[in-house]
Amino acid sequence: MRALMGLLGLLGLAGEVLAEGCVIHSQDERIEVRICQQNRNIPAELFRSGFCQPQLKDQQVEVTFVEACPSGAFGVCRNAQVSNMPYRQDIHYYGVASDARYLQPACEQTSQGTWSAE
Repeated sequence: MRALMGLLGLLGLAGEVLAEGCVIHSQDERIEVRICQQNRNIPAELFRSGFCQPQLKDQQVEVTFVEACPSGAFGVCRNAQVSNMPYRQDIHYYGVASDARYLQPACEQTSQGTWSAE
């Protein structure tokens, strides 16, 4: 019984990792960007301390952790691979929909992800 409870606990933790996201809002004098990264298989601590903590020079950055990315994205890069790592995430893009013309090819070619317009 103890082993079963332990296994259920681990499965619960795995579910939490997959249901974790962060909304990143950055802006400078000219541009404002808002994305949400939904974790697929990145270790939770690495996701929180590295992936969701961008260092953007001369930009004000605000990070909010969420259970799931909010609706309203104009596009999502699903199952995007982090360069040179085995990790995957879904990246939700908000803001200027015409940016999809740049983001979709980057998603499909660079990140080996699947683009979907929302």
